[in-house]
Amino acid sequence: MTVPAGTDPVPYQSLYRRFRPQRFDEVLGQEHVTLALRNAVRDGRIGHAYLFSGPRGTGKTSTARILAKALDCANPVEGEPCGVCDSCIEIARGTSMDVHELDAASNNGVDAMRDLVAHSALGTPGRWKVYIVDEVHMLSTAASNALLKTLEEPPAHVVFVLATTDTKKVLPTIRSRTQHFEFRLLGPELLAGLLRGVRDDAALEVADEALESAVRRGRGSARDALSALDQVAAGGSVGDEIEVFAEIAQGLAERDAGRVLVGVAKASDAGLDPQNLSGELADYLRQGFLTMLAPELVSMVGDELARVEDTAKRMGLPAVVRAMEVLGHAMVDMRDSPDPRVHLEAALIRLSHPEADDSTEALVERVERLERAAASTTPSKAAPTAAAPTSAAPSKAAPSAAAASKAAPTAGNDGAATAAAEVASRAQGAAAEAPVAGAAGPDLARRALGALRGREAGSGRNRGSGGDPARPPGAEESPAGSARPTGGVTTTQTATLPTRDELVQAWGDGLLASLPGRARARFRVGRFVSTEGGAAVFALPNDTHRSYCEEVRTEVESVLATRFGTAVPLKLVVDDDTDDLSTKNAIGAGVEEPPESDLLDPAVLEAQTSPAGAGPSPEERIKLAFPGAQEV
Repeated sequence: MTVPAGTDPVPYQSLYRRFRPQRFDEVLGQEHVTLALRNAVRDGRIGHAYLFSGPRGTGKTSTARILAKALDCANPVEGEPCGVCDSCIEIARGTSMDVHELDAASNNGVDAMRDLVAHSALGTPGRWKVYIVDEVHMLSTAASNALLKTLEEPPAHVVFVLATTDTKKVLPTIRSRTQHFEFRLLGPELLAGLLRGVRDDAALEVADEALESAVRRGRGSARDALSALDQVAAGGSVGDEIEVFAEIAQGLAERDAGRVLVGVAKASDAGLDPQNLSGELADYLRQGFLTMLAPELVSMVGDELARVEDTAKRMGLPAVVRAMEVLGHAMVDMRDSPDPRVHLEAALIRLSHPEADDSTEALVERVERLERAAASTTPSKAAPTAAAPTSAAPSKAAPSAAAASKAAPTAGNDGAATAAAEVASRAQGAAAEAPVAGAAGPDLARRALGALRGREAGSGRNRGSGGDPARPPGAEESPAGSARPTGGVTTTQTATLPTRDELVQAWGDGLLASLPGRARARFRVGRFVSTEGGAAVFALPNDTHRSYCEEVRTEVESVLATRFGTAVPLKLVVDDDTDDLSTKNAIGAGVEEPPESDLLDPAVLEAQTSPAGAGPSPEERIKLAFPGAQEV
């Protein structure tokens, strides 16, 4: 621009100074503060001290100046300054003798406060003398104490306005002497409207995409957003790394480690150190986290908001939360790392490949991915079967999820079932403690974990059966590839009964020890003698003992069905050919005979799983301890 000779060029004024609010109704997003102050000026209820707190760039100092203008305005209207009188003009220019601004960050000594107190009693041309102390939390303890007495009882014409960004550092004795107003960050829509108005008023040639970038960089601060807009107007673009963060986040969503590492390389080439990159990436992921839980708190608008929302949905809530936590820990660990970039890359690799991480959080993320994959796949419908002639016939249900996680995947859920098997095979140690959240239902991933927990809980019983140790208890794969129901005893046999030798071997290898306490105490003095008539024949010393065992027979049949994968009905008989049946049983099972005192132990006879009052009486315990005894 050519400047005429003999004239001074007009200095350029930054946008945040040029468009500083001059009235209460021009302050955006702080209606709870401006309404109270305007009413106080209108009604003549002026406090002697105010404390304005809040993040930077939210209008604390500007509101303090507007309050000073309203107090000394010659023609206020409903608590608003007129803006045209001499006092308003002088305050706006910063040349008024009635307003004194002090930066406590650079004048934090006791001498500065003593000088302020000494001059506060002096008169000025206006009705009110206003002291604006910015960053008051920076005052030293001695300076704060020097201010206390005057702050509590100032001269009648003096008003103090203290501003701070950290209320916790302000002495409680100072806070208690003021009216405290908290300023809030501006929402993205409000900031976008402000920047559009400034662009139109200042005739700036700025694209909407650049405005959205300035809004994001402002992060709720009007001053930061206007400074970013000033940079866009001056250079035509803004140095925004949002594309790099979006590239890394999309790589995490797609589990593409190469794409993630390329994004880190681009950020490093742009001058971002690993520490700052971690913080900015965590903030970007936080925006996606907020889109799923609290959309009104998101500080993005337009296309950027849609992109981060899509990325967060593809990652899933557990993955986003875990990524934020891992990046936070990485920022702390990088302080002592000899190569922070390598540390950051290792953390991002763990995020892009959860199977490389054995933590519980990684397992939860993998399960959540399986749930979403299973939910997006249409499950296959089982072929209809003819109705059974009796209600006791076993149902032809589809294979259970426990069998599906071990055997071949079912049609329509190949990927989900294969992944469920991967979870079961890779995460045995962490699955028992992993908190799986969500509603219950026919979900492959949850049932895979349930089967895994059941397998681990029953590993002691399965270990001696000679079967597949990885098969969850309660289900066994049939030759046709489907699971047979084994949850109880049915009248229709679906498989050949185990032989007497197999029953004796399993009985001694731990099946007897796995029985509930009451059933274990009653059945330990018997033995298997044969398998005939579709049932396993179990001999007991006398008819009284047989009647006691009949009460808990179904519990033993359930354990046998679980062990052998098919219903094993028991036929209880009395063996009159032996005087010491328990000794024969111990020899046949290959275990030591249990001590006689166990039969009298109430802790054995009354198991925790038995209902109250269901155990035998003291007389019955004696009969159990001494087979053949009769009560007289």
